[in-house]
Amino acid sequence: MGPPDFIDQAWIEAAFTPDAQRTEAQNAKLALSNTLIDELISADIILLSTPMYNYGMPAVLKAWFDQVIRVNKTFSFDLKRGDFPLEPCLSGKTMVLLTSSGEFGFEAGGIRENMNHLGPHIKTLSHYLGVESVYEIGSEYQEFHDERHTESLNKAEEAISKLVERLSH
Repeated sequence: MGPPDFIDQAWIEAAFTPDAQRTEAQNAKLALSNTLIDELISADIILLSTPMYNYGMPAVLKAWFDQVIRVNKTFSFDLKRGDFPLEPCLSGKTMVLLTSSGEFGFEAGGIRENMNHLGPHIKTLSHYLGVESVYEIGSEYQEFHDERHTESLNKAEEAISKLVERLSH
């Protein structure tokens, strides 16, 4: 399987057409989305490993989110709920988010916290995947190629080992 397709108008039309009324072409358009959603539904832990590109997520990761966050599959939409019509259909999932960045200081309270559009965006979207716990581990300083990068990698590897131990119990 290659990278997920970007959604387009035909995908939107198919997703918002009731199942029983979809054409063969619409069902074909949603086939990848259905496969990815089935994988998501069967998962207890979602592992995402992603670089930070231009302070946000890579386009291919955004395409994956667009394929799996789908009305009446991973979220419901009801205007009777007032100003908050969307609710997740899934629950009880854990996300492990492993990130890498060329710069540093993107964590809460860090000098570049306001420039981090990767972790916060993923955490916002993860709500509609049924995620209730997010563990984020990052490695930084890649562009610097110095001991800070090595130290950051070592800290990340140690944090991953501890998290694996914690989640395996």
